Formats: sequence, C-alpha cells, structure tokens
Amino acid sequence: MEWEIVITAVISALLGMGVIKLLGYLRKRDAEKEAAMIIERAEVEAKSRRKEAEVEAKELALKEKSRVEEQLNEVRQKLHERERQLDKAGDQVQQRSEQLAKQEKMVESNQRRLAEKLEDASRRQTELDNLLDVQRQTLHKLSGLKPEEAKKQLLDRLDKELANEQGALIIKQQRAIAEACDVKAKELLITSIQRFAAAHTAEATTSTVDIPSDEMKGRIIGREGRNIRAFEKATGVDVIIDDTPGVVIVSAFDPVRREISRIALTKLIADGRIHPTRIEELVAETEQEIEGLIKKYGEEAAQEADVHGLSPKVIQLLGRLRYRTSYSQNVLRHSIEVAFVTGMLAEELGMDGDLARRCGLLHDIGKAADHDTEGGHPQIGADLLKRYGEGPEVVHAALGHHDDLRIENPYTVLCAAADACSASRPGARRESLDRYIKRMQELEAIATGFEGVEQAFAIQAGREVRVIASTRHTTDESAAKICRDIANAFEQQLTYPGEIKVTMIRETRVTETAK
Repeated sequence: MEWEIVITAVISALLGMGVIKLLGYLRKRDAEKEAAMIIERAEVEAKSRRKEAEVEAKELALKEKSRVEEQLNEVRQKLHERERQLDKAGDQVQQRSEQLAKQEKMVESNQRRLAEKLEDASRRQTELDNLLDVQRQTLHKLSGLKPEEAKKQLLDRLDKELANEQGALIIKQQRAIAEACDVKAKELLITSIQRFAAAHTAEATTSTVDIPSDEMKGRIIGREGRNIRAFEKATGVDVIIDDTPGVVIVSAFDPVRREISRIALTKLIADGRIHPTRIEELVAETEQEIEGLIKKYGEEAAQEADVHGLSPKVIQLLGRLRYRTSYSQNVLRHSIEVAFVTGMLAEELGMDGDLARRCGLLHDIGKAADHDTEGGHPQIGADLLKRYGEGPEVVHAALGHHDDLRIENPYTVLCAAADACSASRPGARRESLDRYIKRMQELEAIATGFEGVEQAFAIQAGREVRVIASTRHTTDESAAKICRDIANAFEQQLTYPGEIKVTMIRETRVTETAK
C-alpha cells in the first residue's frame, strides 16, 4: 500500500507540474498575443499620427507659403509704386530742367537786348550832350549875352509869368473854398434835420417784444425796479415800458446787444420766472446762442461767395459783420456784393476769380473788431488776416482798398472799384445813421477809458450814459468823482445838442453757498 501511495504522489506531482507548465504556456501564449496586439495598435496609431503630422506640416507649409507670397506681393506693389513715383519725379525734374534752360535762354537774350539798349542810350546821351553844347554856343553867339545875363533875363520872365499864374490860382482856390463851404453848410443843415427824424432813428435802434398782457410789465419792472435794473445792467440796453398795450420796447444802438436783449426778454416772458438771477442766466445763455448764429452767418456768407478754406476765427469775424452797419448799409451784405463784383472784374481781365472774391469778401473784416482795437478798420483787418494765414493779396486788399492803391497789387485796385460800386449805388447808404452810431461809440469809449469803470452803455439816443463801476477798485466817493470826470470829458471832447446825463452804478454783491 505504501508504494501505491508513493506512485500516486509521484503521478500527482507529475500531473501538477504538467498542469503548471500548461498554464504557464497558455499564459505565455496569451501574453505574446496581447503584446502582438499592443504592438500592432501602436504601429497603427504611430502611422495615423505620422499622417496627421504630415498633414499639419503640409498645412503649415501652405500657410507660410501664402503669407510669404502676400508679403512678396506687397513688396512688389510698393516697388511698382516707388518706380511710378520715381518716374513721375524724373519727368518733373526733366520738365523743370527744360523750363530752366528756356528761362536761362530768355534771360541771356534779355541781357543782350538790355546791354544793347544801354549802349544805344549812352550813345544817344553823348550825342544829345554834344548837340546841347553846340546849341548853347550858337545861342550865346546870336544873342550876344553872357550865360549869367541870359539866366537873369529868363528868371525875370518866369517871375512875371508865375505872378500872373499865382493870382489866377488864388482866385481859383477862393472859389473852390466858397463852393466847399456852401456844400458843407448844406450838409450840416441836412444832417441836423435828419437827426430829428424820429421814425428813421426808431426803426434802426429799437426792437419791440410782445407780451401776453399788461400785467407782465409790472413783473418785468419788479419790486422797486430791481428786475429791469438787472436786465439793463446785464444787457446794456434801455428797456422802455410805457402805455403802449401789448409791447415792450428795447432800445440800443449796438444791433448785437439789442438782439441779445430782445431774445433774452422773450425767453423770460415765456419762462415766467423773472428775477435777477434768472435774468443773468438767460442773458448768458442767449449770448452763447448769438455766438453760434454769428458762426452760422459767417459760414453761409463764405459759401454764398464761394470762398473756401477760411480760418474759424475769420468766419467768426465775418459773421459779426451781419450786425454791423456802415452808413446804414449792412456790412456783411456789402462784403458779399464786393466779392461778386471783384470776382467778375477779375474774370473779365483774365485774372484769378477765386482770389478776387476772397479779397472782396474779407476787405472790410476789420470792422468786426474796430470796437475793441485802436486804429482804422483797414489796418485792423490787414493785421487780423495776416495773423490768420491769409495771402499777401488778401492782406493788401484789406489794407489799401481806400487809399493805398498800387499798380503792383491789381486785386486791391479791383476790390476798391467794387467797394465804390457797392457803396455808391442808389439807396445803399444813409450817412445820418452811421454818424449817430459813431457818436454812441464815442460816448462809451470815453466812459470806459476811466480807471475803475467796468462797462458803459449809451442809451436814450445818447442823452444818457449808464456806467457800471467796479466795486473792487472804487468807493462811493471815488465813483462820484469818476462820474463828474466823465461828464467833464464829454463837455471837452464832444459837440452835441442838449444835455448828456451820466449815471454811475456801483453795486456790491455777496453770495454764499449752503452745503
């Protein structure tokens, strides 16, 4: 039984070893299959990735190629453009060289002709001197007089002739003076009569503002007159409130000031809140609106006259001419007329019509600033135009269109002729209004010339001057003295009918803000 057990154990061991080997073999075979599959999958994946990498590399190569081609095309275009510019510049250089050669030939020919003319003139001068010497000697021989005696006789004869001519000139001048005095006397008489033409003066210096009811007049005046005083101080006009139903009259010789006050008063009436603070706000707002309108009028005038490229400052000054009159003629309309006439004259003569219109449109630009700057409007206008980059023809047209006419500046001559045509046409001007406005300006200029005066407004057709004194630079006592000095200056420097009332206003205002 023992050997059976041993045999069974041996067989069992052999069977176990066989089974183990079989399992090892099977596992090895499965591992080899799995390794083969992994290797196969890796190879497939590597091939796919290699293909993807090749595709991406091709795409990158195509993109880089297109980018390089675009850069090359841009470089080629730039080179072509540069070549065209160089060709064009070369043509221009060649043309200029040809023109210079022509001009050199012309200069040489002119120099030869000039030398010939100088030589001929010198030869003729020599012949003339010789001829004069021969004539002088012949005259001495024929007359038998010495040069001193002949000169004395000639001077005596000239004295007698000049004495007769002198008497005739004296009589002629006396007649001319008498005629001028007669014309001046008639002019003074007519001017004096026109100054009392109330309808004409009122039409040119007043504006009416409609009110919804007569109750509004009391609100415009305010308690103890504070509203109307604040309005007149802010605008510098005279507000006339009388028994005329439904209207309030605004009077001022300055059309810009009068228009600002008219619009501001209309806004106050529509708003209903009438008090000093609101008055100052609306007046300031209206002044800004008028500045915008002035710019608009300047642009419209430049467009109508077909003048372009003007500086904004020049356009602003041009728009201010709408509110300026000269001998009752609107200066802006006058400037547009002169621009058209000057342009047509230039085109008829074969000159630059655009430049001529520019000269005509801007010839009176100095009148927009002559209130603030000393000197006549031609000099002021020339300085302004030169400052804002206008050409020498335009500057000289503004400077010399009245008296400094030169042949070398033909546009100035054309502008002066057009200016005279526009001013002298029938119905263009009335001298009385211009003199009236100048008198108002003189009153304000004299008053503002005193130290301590902030503003001065001529009202009541020049019968009253309202002066605003600075509270920082004056006292009540010094303000009274300044008022008296202004009245004395009017008496010494001006000639006027009747009386001029000077009203000095000195107001201290204190403002605090609650936070």
